[in-house]
Amino acid sequence: MRHRVHGRKLGRSTPHRRALLRNLCTSLFEHERLTTTVEKAKEVRPVAEKLITLGKAGSLHARRRAAAVLLKAAVVKKLFDTIAVRFADRNGGYTRIVKLGHRQGDGADLAIIELLGSELSIKKAEKAAAKAEAEKSKAGKTKDKKSKSESPE
Repeated sequence: MRHRVHGRKLGRSTPHRRALLRNLCTSLFEHERLTTTVEKAKEVRPVAEKLITLGKAGSLHARRRAAAVLLKAAVVKKLFDTIAVRFADRNGGYTRIVKLGHRQGDGADLAIIELLGSELSIKKAEKAAAKAEAEKSKAGKTKDKKSKSESPE
């Protein structure tokens, strides 16, 4: 029986598991969305939410505590400057886990863990990319028309 046993070992030793969670948190804050297994997503959620709470505190001590977990200084800056500001009036529940189904290779359950509000920035980025692609194809068509009209056939 595993009564009151908290957390998953994820088939790793303690230092390996700690490194995995640090890497996942860093990637989550860097990209604001992450695709991983359901078990890893459920384990990274409390770590990420505690880091966001540190970001909301905003003190030097909180910044150093977050820097001890996160691997990139730029991600620590983003956490304190943009992510914590976004959740300033929210009392927890900063992440969302969406289950995707099974992975083709080994059948593992996959999930997306994302920061709330990041879907808006992702949609904006997709729209901007689509608009840039449309302008690029439109510019390519006008070049083709010009080259066809200029060529003496």
